[in-house]
Amino acid sequence: MRIVSLLPAATDIVAELGLLDDLVGRTHECDWPPARVTAVPVVTAAGFSPDALASREISAAVGGGPHNGSSLYTLDAAALSRLAPDVVLTQDLCDVCAVSYESVRDAVRVLDGDGPRVLSLEPRLLDDVLDCVVRVGELLGVGAVARERREELRRRLATVRALTRGRPRPRTVAIEWLDPLWPAGHWVPEQIECAGGEPLLAAPGEHTRPMAWEAVRAARPDVVLVLPCGFSPERTLRERALLEALPGWAELPAVRDGRVWVLDGPAYFNRPGPRVVRGAEVLAHVLHGVTAGEPVTEEEARLLR
Repeated sequence: MRIVSLLPAATDIVAELGLLDDLVGRTHECDWPPARVTAVPVVTAAGFSPDALASREISAAVGGGPHNGSSLYTLDAAALSRLAPDVVLTQDLCDVCAVSYESVRDAVRVLDGDGPRVLSLEPRLLDDVLDCVVRVGELLGVGAVARERREELRRRLATVRALTRGRPRPRTVAIEWLDPLWPAGHWVPEQIECAGGEPLLAAPGEHTRPMAWEAVRAARPDVVLVLPCGFSPERTLRERALLEALPGWAELPAVRDGRVWVLDGPAYFNRPGPRVVRGAEVLAHVLHGVTAGEPVTEEEARLLR
């Protein structure tokens, strides 16, 4: 089976299923596990370098912010053809998180023969994310393994719930983009609930929109999670001044109490792959100081000081 993944979360699923040896193509943002994927040929490129631009400039370039506008990615159709994949994994959920579904469809249409099978992943809730592991596994011929992995991931989430059950539920705002401010929706509110928090300003499964800063001030969160889409913690910290300059920032309960956390969004929150379960475990530490799974490292979660 020759697999091309055009979605970082799908590459995470391929890794979870133990099929990285069958991965023959990937996006330039597929980066986990790093020791295994770096040698896999890349078939996409970014239209510009997001790392060289500020959040507001990136937002303007892609048409208004996360999940809207034109894709940052371009697809090398010739390279895709040379790889002759049996399966292409893609998505139709976010226009800027990966190559657009239309671009993939058009590229596959011109391939020789019957062409590869294309699976589009569109999860919005935690259960959807875990079910995608099974959908991919069944397509790749390892359905039994995929169902076992899904059950293990469910057990880990149940452990998080058990460890945080009955504790006070801190009111929590998760920020997925800094300028404009954008609340994290889809599965992130469920991750917060699972870890014993009360998510504010976004509902489970919601495809969110920019929010006014006054909405955050009025919510008076006990905890603020900063996890911009596609930004490493180090990249996020470069723009911390955007938050600190907001009127009344220092007056938020979360800021006064030192409970503003910078998290690894791409690894555990932005991508709908199996590592969202680790994201819930990280939040159990952030919200309640409890350990679920491996101890949380500073690379995974650090306080904004």
